[in-house]
Amino acid sequence: MVVIPTNRNISRKDENDIIYKTKREKYNAVIDDVVKLTEAGRPVLVGTTSVEVSELLSKMLQLRKIKHNVLNAKQHQREADIVAEAGQAGTVTIATNMAGRGTDIKLGEGVKEAGGLAIIGTERHESRRVDRQLRGRAGRQGDPGSSRFYVSLEDDLMRLFGSERIASIMDRLGMKEGENIEHSMITKNIERAQRKVEQNNFGTRKRLLEYDDVMNSQREVIYSKRRNALYGDKLELDITNMLADLSHELVEMYQDQKNFGEFKLELIRLFSFETTLDESTFLNGRVEKIADQLFSELLNHYHTKCAHLAQEAFPVIKDLYETRGSQIEFVGVPFSDGIRGMQIPVPLKKAYENQGLEVAKTFEKMATLWIIDDEWKEHLREMDELKQSSQNAVFEQKDPLLIYKLESFNLFKDMVSRINREVLPMLFKGFIPQQTANPVQEAKPQPKPQPKLQTSRAEDIEHVQKAMALATAAAGQGERKQEQIVNTNKIGRNDPCPCGSGKKYKSCHGKEELN
Repeated sequence: MVVIPTNRNISRKDENDIIYKTKREKYNAVIDDVVKLTEAGRPVLVGTTSVEVSELLSKMLQLRKIKHNVLNAKQHQREADIVAEAGQAGTVTIATNMAGRGTDIKLGEGVKEAGGLAIIGTERHESRRVDRQLRGRAGRQGDPGSSRFYVSLEDDLMRLFGSERIASIMDRLGMKEGENIEHSMITKNIERAQRKVEQNNFGTRKRLLEYDDVMNSQREVIYSKRRNALYGDKLELDITNMLADLSHELVEMYQDQKNFGEFKLELIRLFSFETTLDESTFLNGRVEKIADQLFSELLNHYHTKCAHLAQEAFPVIKDLYETRGSQIEFVGVPFSDGIRGMQIPVPLKKAYENQGLEVAKTFEKMATLWIIDDEWKEHLREMDELKQSSQNAVFEQKDPLLIYKLESFNLFKDMVSRINREVLPMLFKGFIPQQTANPVQEAKPQPKPQPKLQTSRAEDIEHVQKAMALATAAAGQGERKQEQIVNTNKIGRNDPCPCGSGKKYKSCHGKEELN
């Protein structure tokens, strides 16, 4: 590591921390110090760890009738103006540690001679870096300045490390209200406590990263499959791999169960396909050999089905392209597997050039994308639940991360299996419904919703009501009139108004009657 020297030597004086027993004593000391520094003509920047503390100090300064500016998340629009005034003589600025960073505070006339900008920290932050940034607001480019932190034993950082020991020392010394301890050893102990907190936070972030690495490896696999489906690259290879994996899974499962009948029924249910394998070969053969034979049969069956879809759709594609090819870019082709249905947009020119094969390819893309997205969302939910439940492994003296890795792998395998069992049946059983003579139609964009009519004038409202009455009467011509049901019960004050506004009767149409 190489330390880059500053442009000019630092002349800022960093003083030791001052320790108080309570926050009340600490804040009173801060206000007293602000008064002394402003009377000496020095600008003061008070750093706080939260918006609540900055507002509390602001109220205390108001009671002392000290003019000041507050820079926090609520005054972010005035940040530039407040920072521009922060270096003027006698100016007091209260800022959270995160506000106004990265901007130079230029000192006004006579401020350098008075001692420069004074930095007062009302509490030590968990990170030393934030405290150093606060100190660095003074002493820019060799300017004079000073910095000091005020700490109480009630601060979060002090309560975590050593506040009881220091409190006992203060009690033994018989220190009274408002008295403090100031020593370089205590300042070093506080910095040591900050270092421990930083190490704990680093360990927490490292642990979270290890959890995210598990999720990231799964994310890369799914996103790769989704990218292939989205652009069509290697989608054919992915479908072939899905088919090979599912074939091996089915053969292995039903051969272990020695149930050839269920195996045949599962093939019909998933693929609408009947294998040529006989029972003896299935039960006595090697799993790999039977799976390869089943894979070949299913793949040939699928290719035949895709060719049939192209042959079925091409006459309509050809007619549309030759008559209206210059006007139509996509055609909408309906598909269904007997349970679910979808309308897919097929590029007309590509479908014409490859004689309808683009219809099957587009169906592969849409079906794969749809199912992958649906299963991935469900998997993310399961992974969140697993991350929470795996923390209980601590009670069994086990590593939660190890449990998370093992269980997440099993969840991922189950998700991939579900994707295979949903994508392939939809592709194998998908067909173009024949309800109409010409199911392939031009894919038109959905019409934009018409804007709602809004009016406020009385004559406009009356006009709209008349128009709606005429439209209702016209729509009801030729239909049997229904008997009108009249509610003869008296409407209560707090009952919903019959007009359907959602208001109570006393606040709507019943207002005049009740008055």
